Formats: sequence, C-alpha cells, structure tokens
Amino acid sequence: MDTYLKKIGSEPENVSNETQTNQSATWLTKWEPEDEAFWKATGSKIAWKTLTVTTLSLILSFASWFMMSVIAVKLPGLGFSFSKDQLFWLVAIPGLAAGFLRIIHTFILPIFGTRHVVTVATLLKLIPAIGIGFAVMDTTTPFWVFVLLAITTGFGGGDFSSFMPSTSLFFPKRLKGTALGIQAGIGNFGVSLAQFITPIILSVSIYGTTSVFTSIDAKETQNVLTDSTIEKQKEVFAALDIKTQNKILATVKKPVLDSVTTAVKSADNTVVFAALPLKAKSKAIANANPKVAEKILNKISPKNEAVNKSSIYIQSAAFWYIGFLLVLAFMSWFFLKSIPMQASVKEQMDIFKNKHTWYCTMVYMMTFGTFAGLSAAFPLMIKFLYGDFPNAPDPLVYAFYGPLIGSASRIAFGFIADKVGGAILTTITGIGILTGAVILITQGLVSPTSMDQFPLFVGVILAMFFFTGIGNAGTFRQFPIIFSENQRQAAGVIGWTAAIAAFGPFIFSKLIGNNISANGTVTQFFIGLIVFTILATIVNWWFYNRRGCEKPS
Repeated sequence: MDTYLKKIGSEPENVSNETQTNQSATWLTKWEPEDEAFWKATGSKIAWKTLTVTTLSLILSFASWFMMSVIAVKLPGLGFSFSKDQLFWLVAIPGLAAGFLRIIHTFILPIFGTRHVVTVATLLKLIPAIGIGFAVMDTTTPFWVFVLLAITTGFGGGDFSSFMPSTSLFFPKRLKGTALGIQAGIGNFGVSLAQFITPIILSVSIYGTTSVFTSIDAKETQNVLTDSTIEKQKEVFAALDIKTQNKILATVKKPVLDSVTTAVKSADNTVVFAALPLKAKSKAIANANPKVAEKILNKISPKNEAVNKSSIYIQSAAFWYIGFLLVLAFMSWFFLKSIPMQASVKEQMDIFKNKHTWYCTMVYMMTFGTFAGLSAAFPLMIKFLYGDFPNAPDPLVYAFYGPLIGSASRIAFGFIADKVGGAILTTITGIGILTGAVILITQGLVSPTSMDQFPLFVGVILAMFFFTGIGNAGTFRQFPIIFSENQRQAAGVIGWTAAIAAFGPFIFSKLIGNNISANGTVTQFFIGLIVFTILATIVNWWFYNRRGCEKPS
C-alpha cells in the first residue's frame, strides 16, 4: 500500500480528474469530496453506492448482534435448563464482545480499507448464524457453547466502528451528518428486524424439524393449585430433587419466603412450599423452567389448562441470515472501493491525547449506550417484571417497537441536526432520558404490582428510545465538527466512541439482571442511569451547546 500511495503522490498536477480517478480493484487513486467538481463528476456516485452497500450490511450486523436477545427468551420453553442469571448473561455477552471488537475495528479501516473490512466482516457473521441455528435444535447443548456463540454475535456489533468512519471519509462535511444519520439510523433498524421477524420466522421451515415450545399460564396455574389439596402439592414437590426445589423457592420474593420460613419453623423445602400463600406458590411454579412446571402441574392435575404447547422452528431465527449474508458479501467485494489512507495503529492513538475524545465518549454512551442497552434488555425486562401476572405479555410482541422508534428518530433528526446543529439535540436527549427514568421509578413501573402498569411502562420505554435516536443523530453531527481540524482523527473518534457505547447491552443486561435476581425490580439500575445521564448532559451542554462554549457543534 505504501508503494501505491507514493504513486498517487507522484502524479503530475495537470492530470485530468478522469485519469486521477482510475481505480485499482481495491484502492481509489484520488478522493477529494470537498472539491465540488470532483464530487459532481465521480465522487457522489461512488459515495452513495458505498453508503448503500455498507448500510445494507450494517442492518444485518445489528440484527445478528441482537440475535441472542430474542432467542434467549425462548430457550426455557424449549427445555434448556438455564437460570435467569444465565439468560441475562447470554443477552449481555454480545455487548461485551462487540465493545472489544469495535475497538479493533476502530483501527483496522486505515490499514485494510473499506472493501476488505466490510467483506470479511459480513462473512464472519455466518459463524453465529450457523452455530446458533444448530445449537438450539439440541436441548443438551451446554451453556458454555451458547456463551461462545454469544461472543460470536459480537461480530455484528463490532462492524459499526469501521463502517461509520468509512462513511465519514466518503462524504463532504456538508453531507456527513446526513450520510451518517442515514447509515446509523437504517442500520439500527436491524435490531427491530431481529425482534420483529423472529416470531414470524419461527413458523417457517428452513432446515431441520420442529421443537416443542412450552409456556405456562400464571392464572391457570393458580386455578390448578386452588383445586388441589395441600397434601397433593406436598407429595409432588417432595418428589423433586433438592436442586430443583431450591430453584423454585428462589423465585419467591425474599420477604415472603423469610416470613413463611419463620412461621413454619422449618428448613424443609416441602414444608415451606406448602405454607406459601397461594399467589406466591403459583408464581413460583409459573416462574420455574416451563418443562419443570409442566411436570409439576401435570402430576397435580393431568387435565390442567395451565400448560400450553406449540411447535416452532427455533433454528430458523438464526438460519434466515445465511442467504442474505452471502449476497451482501458478494456485493461488498465487487462493488466497494477503499480510500488510500496511511495510518499505523500507533499514529491513530493520538486521539486519546485530546480531552474531547473522552467527553464525546461519555456523551455517546448516554445516547447509543442507552439505545443498545435497552434494546438488549427490553425483552427480558418484560418477561421478568410483568411475566408473573395473568395474561402476561409476549416480550417479542412489544420488544421490536423500541429499536424501530429509536432508529426512525435517528434518521429523521439526522437531517435536522445538519440544520440546527447536533449539540442541542443531544441536550434534549439527556433531558428526555432523565425524565423517562424518573417516571419509571416514581410510578412504580419497574417494580409493578399489576398488569395495569404495563401500558405506561411500555410507553415510557418507547419514549426513551425515541430520545436516544435524537441523540444518536445529534452526536454524529457533532463529532466531525468537534474534530474538524483532522478528519482522520474525526473518523477514529467515531469508531472509538461507538466501541465504548457498544458495551451498553452488556452493562444494561447485567445490571438489570442482577437487580431482578436480587429484589425483583430494576429501580436501583434506573437511579444509576439518572445520575450518569445528568453528568453526560452537563458535559455536552458545557463544552458543546451553551453560548460561548469551547466547541460549538
């Protein structure tokens, strides 16, 4: 590549634009998007073609990144005996993997170029698509295999930190906000695509046979226990092994369990279970692994209506990606070109000497970190906060709306950011997220007592998604302006901030999962989110938004 760059630098000044834009198979020989004549003659066509191909690939990147978050919800009903904490780990790990992979992607674009990076990145996503598809067909697949596969879904999350910097290099300053907003916004639709298409694709056979999915109706479970005797319940519960008994009792709220244990003056699991209030007892069974709950309920009442079964092609939720990924890999290799840009990893490290790299990272963690974090955790939040109530909602029916709204607002406000600036939009986002978190806590929506709270819970979460989209549009307008003195640094900062924000799914899922496991609510998590949002909003307002600020953007 060095030799190639020297050839470019040695070209005489009087060579025509047409000659200078001749291309090798990979590298463009000239790229000057700020030159209006060059942009109109050839630059615009190449840039928009590149944006189209990379954006299509980015859609599948986001979809495959969140593949595990939609599949994990279904695993217990298929017979996988994973605990609640393990399920949250499976949802969190892709974010952890993507964060580290985005750090790598931040530095590889100037070394390998757009064509090679996008093509290889697209092919790598075949690993989780194929691997998860086969893993879910066998209920004896161990947890560690799912952990490894969850790590590979991070390939999709990592792409963002090379795709977006690539786009920023192809467009002139006046169109960067629009181009980045389009790519990020449409790319983010991949999250909704994964969550929307999964319930539909489960009925479609792509490869393999159907699996039996079992769900437990909480209201009917209570009816089964009401119609049975305490002696029968004791008999059935006593027949379970100690490990299973402990898992069932662990789902009972600690104050209730402690009070019953004290009242019966016994540490015997069967005695404690039999003494539980009817509502707590039925919830404990309904919250158990569906296959375990099925055995308990069938032994208590063989003709019960609490157990619901259906046949699904769970593997199709992974296999449907394969054909699209192969097509996009072909398009990436044959349609994309790379901009010659020589910079070693060591040279790219100069972004960390600039304080604004760290301020921008904090701000983007507030906007995209919240978007990605809520996208990953939303389905399991619905399942574990509201899944105990009669007529409990199917998480996948509602989950896709959040990313859909956040992606749409990112696209819409990308155009607005080009007109009014990004900083004001980011400040508005901070206020919106803060308000939403306060409502969730003060109205008890994250520590619910009935299904009546569910509509408001969903409404507030969707509003928070809307504001994250506004902020994501705003920040990607801000960063190229804040680092306008050095476009290579600007591209690097876009990649770096995206890398850190990609840890959002891991942070949100693990903290929310820990909160739910500990006390059945996520109040403490949202208190922490409020504190962080206040700090990030102040940083954005002080350095980038207020009158007389250091870097108005």
